Amino acid sequence: MLTYPETQIIPLTTTKNGVIRIAGTRIGLDIVVEEYNAGMSPEEIVYNYPSLSLADTYAVITYYLLHKSDVDQYIEQLNRQAEQIRQSVETQYGLNDVRQRLIAQQTPPQE
Repeated sequence: MLTYPETQIIPLTTTKNGVIRIAGTRIGLDIVVEEYNAGMSPEEIVYNYPSLSLADTYAVITYYLLHKSDVDQYIEQLNRQAEQIRQSVETQYGLNDVRQRLIAQQTPPQE
């Protein structure tokens, strides 16, 4: 007779900084979701991130599909935080000026 667990454990863990990762790895939930949304199959994701197991990858994608709006909001929040950090670093270290100089060096002169 086929038996199955009444509940399935989702292989996710949250760091002290609030980042959600696949349990036992350093791979973020956002990475798996973004790769999946880019058209990669679970097998391709595991191929590119060998620390992931195929079963965990399928479980995480299933979780995403069942909680799509919450996960999408979480990823959007991560992207906003990353942009804020990038802008802060550029301002603090004057990287915007460096970027502009490098772009100017790569741009052919206008005739």
